[in-house]
Amino acid sequence: MKDYLIKDSWKVIEDSLHTEYNLVSESIASLGNGRLGGRGNFEEKFDGPTLRGSYIAGIYYPDKTKVGWWKNGYPEYFAKVINSVNWIGIDVWVGDYDYEMRSDGVVDFYAELDMREGVLRRTTISELPDGKQIKIESERFYSMCDKDQCYLKYTVTALNFSGKVSLAPYLDFNVRNTDSNYDEMFWNHLGNSAEQDFSYVSAETKKTHFRVTAGMISKYYINEKELRKQKEFSTQEGLVSHNLEVSLEEGDRFTVEKYCCITTSLYHDQENLESICRSQLAKASKDGYVAAYEKHKNEWSKIWSVCDIVIEGDPAAQQGIRFNIFQLYQTYTGDDARLNIGPKGFTGEKYGGVTYWDTEAYCIPFYLGTADSDVARNLLKYRYHHLDNAIKNASKLGFNNGAALFPMVTMNGEECHNEWEITFEEIHRNGAIAYAIYDYIKYTGDQKYLAEYGLEVLIAIARFWKQRVNWSEDKQRFVILGVTGPNEYENNVNNNWYTNYIASWCLHYTAESIKWVQQNHKSDYDRITDKTQLDAQNEPKRWQAIIDGMYYPEDKERQVFLQQDGFLDKELVPAEEIPDGEYPIHQHWSWDRILRSCFIKQADVLQGLYFFEDQFNKETIKRNFDFYEPLTVHESSLSPCVHSILAASIGRKEKAYEMYLRTARLDLDDYNNDTKDGLHITSMAGTWMALVKGFGGMRIKENHLIFNPFIPDKWTSYSFKIKFRGSVLQLTVTHEDINMINHSPNQISVVLAGEEKIIYPKEIKTTILTA
Repeated sequence: MKDYLIKDSWKVIEDSLHTEYNLVSESIASLGNGRLGGRGNFEEKFDGPTLRGSYIAGIYYPDKTKVGWWKNGYPEYFAKVINSVNWIGIDVWVGDYDYEMRSDGVVDFYAELDMREGVLRRTTISELPDGKQIKIESERFYSMCDKDQCYLKYTVTALNFSGKVSLAPYLDFNVRNTDSNYDEMFWNHLGNSAEQDFSYVSAETKKTHFRVTAGMISKYYINEKELRKQKEFSTQEGLVSHNLEVSLEEGDRFTVEKYCCITTSLYHDQENLESICRSQLAKASKDGYVAAYEKHKNEWSKIWSVCDIVIEGDPAAQQGIRFNIFQLYQTYTGDDARLNIGPKGFTGEKYGGVTYWDTEAYCIPFYLGTADSDVARNLLKYRYHHLDNAIKNASKLGFNNGAALFPMVTMNGEECHNEWEITFEEIHRNGAIAYAIYDYIKYTGDQKYLAEYGLEVLIAIARFWKQRVNWSEDKQRFVILGVTGPNEYENNVNNNWYTNYIASWCLHYTAESIKWVQQNHKSDYDRITDKTQLDAQNEPKRWQAIIDGMYYPEDKERQVFLQQDGFLDKELVPAEEIPDGEYPIHQHWSWDRILRSCFIKQADVLQGLYFFEDQFNKETIKRNFDFYEPLTVHESSLSPCVHSILAASIGRKEKAYEMYLRTARLDLDDYNNDTKDGLHITSMAGTWMALVKGFGGMRIKENHLIFNPFIPDKWTSYSFKIKFRGSVLQLTVTHEDINMINHSPNQISVVLAGEEKIIYPKEIKTTILTA
């Protein structure tokens, strides 16, 4: 755990250079706009550790699989969102000295990620080998309004000398992924050009043939007065550069504004990328940097007006939740159903930027509560559009009759993960996708989605489960063998409780959905049954037999559900007995030792109790929580939020707060020593859930919003807004009372602390809390 960042409510501040943590800082300072993004690298050369990263959503490369030995069924490639054009780069010359920011030459350093306005700023004072001192000030952002555009303002001040300084902004497409399996360049260069008013560089991905053109216009100023001098140009393969040298007097400020546009064949005709880029930049340059900044800032203001969460009395908690919300909206804005949410977003290369089950289990609830319902609908449609490939994935493994196994990892619906225990055993992801359909409909009331898209997905998933179970003569029950649950510290187990339970639930939900669509959308029902060749009389009967006969491992003496068969054969030692120097255990222990231990990366059973809370009484949840929580090391980023929500629901307020702080500050404090690889974007949605569903006690029951809130002792108050079926409600909780404000033009009925209330437009309802 690291504690070097200043805790500010709206900013993440590093007030001195921590070279040893620079990879962590680069991840934390990442920026994006849902379409483009990049790590918080320095613009100039730097002598410390760095991972230069610039990424474009939806553009990927199928990197050929690299394994020790091949097994039938392995995917041929691992899809990767690839490192793209370096648009932020600037070379600095002071006289004849090619400036590099050197750790031993930094006199003063300050960097801030301004989350309110979506901008990264930095000030560095450096002393050069000859004693000259320069101050560098930089500011950059990815426009939230004009999604192809990004902006940079960079100033060098001569502090104690007079002399020549040159600034050379550039675009560089000579980039390589550090995680390339075969150290391969993923881009082919197509061309470049440099002119006074516009320069560009173009490239195309190998194999997938995505085209990208990045353009640049630069404006130079001395002491805020624009210079009209002619720039020098340089072109090399994959690179264009501008350069302007000026003579500065001591105290003069030399500034370059860098306007960049990155156009792609995802959104534009590939033959016109250069002209589109040129046109966009001409307008951006005419409007100016300040105008672009104001538009961008105002767009962030609109986002924060709905999704902000205010915490009084706890700066660490406040900074944490805003940082999580900020990164989520930088990663995904919901306007393109072809895109999804990579676990690292635009912050690093690990996990390849591809889609996992995290989206359905964690991110959809966040977007349901903070955005228009179309955003979550697009995330569901992403899976619907990949259904044919999910069926193909299952057929490669021997499943038939339209059974679908959605990929563990994907960009286009094809499976592209090649660790056996993940790819072929973590089949619970099918359940999370089905649950997301249920969750979306329950929240929005959009039953029509079931008829239009959802039922086809559910039928294919149900057919998979029907074929994946087998009858055990020994147990006289249906079992599911050879799986890995969400807890990846146990592989190839039999009868994982969570997997068995969600499989049974999927079968039940699908059967009920078939009946509903038949009764309410007959034309859609006929279309679906014809397309899927559904035997509506007999298939649900076979599913019901599995539901009735499913085996669930449990310990009758302790009255808890077991992670899987044989879990009690392990030595049950609480995680608190692990020596401090051995955390995280996956970085210190052998895999064999981890698999034989009782320690849990994330508790499968508690994941199931979180999803299906209404199907278990409080005592059952308490017993299972008290059994599994001490064994859990939370080395999955997805773990603490579920623990926080369940702890809140059973009255364990201190544990709920502890787990909330862990999920909220997971990356800021680098709990698991892995922030350097990129942020944990999808689990950040779990932070929002921990507060809203945990402390706020928000649930949806019988089409009603329900809140049973409490407030952590350390906080003075907290407040958040919720979008629900056309209404916007704001809940504020203090130690004395609960206030609910209806910001919508229509009245709404809610259950607040056990009491049903009708709240009229602009009305405030107050409930007094008793000690």
